[in-house]
Amino acid sequence: MQDILAMTYYWLKAGHIIFMTFWMAGLFMLPRQMIYLHPAAAGSDEAALWEKRTGLLRKIILTPSLIVVWVLGLALAWTIGAWDQGWFHAKLLVVVALTGFHGYMVVQSKKMIAGERPLTEKQLRIWGEFPGIALAVIVVLVVVKPF
Repeated sequence: MQDILAMTYYWLKAGHIIFMTFWMAGLFMLPRQMIYLHPAAAGSDEAALWEKRTGLLRKIILTPSLIVVWVLGLALAWTIGAWDQGWFHAKLLVVVALTGFHGYMVVQSKKMIAGERPLTEKQLRIWGEFPGIALAVIVVLVVVKPF
């Protein structure tokens, strides 16, 4: 029985890392795609191309990966008993912030597809740095476990 539980842990961990990588890649790509969409005139062929790419990114990579990351992450936390560890609470807070970022950027991308430009290119470039910073914090929390 112990062997089965140990293997479950490794499969959960592998799946969590794989889908976290997909999700992070999508979070890095979305603001960049929005930057490319920004100067395109609404209704133009270029805008239609970037709208299609952005929509596919959201539907095929971002949202499914987000769901799988949360499901596997919570199962993994339960498996290792992380709920009473400080580093896990900090990681969870950063993941909640990343989830909020995901939602915010999806809403902004849908506004852009509708022809609005709610964010400047500079704001998109600044927002594009957030996933990298959050990822660095999460890795330190999980690997170093500072508290």
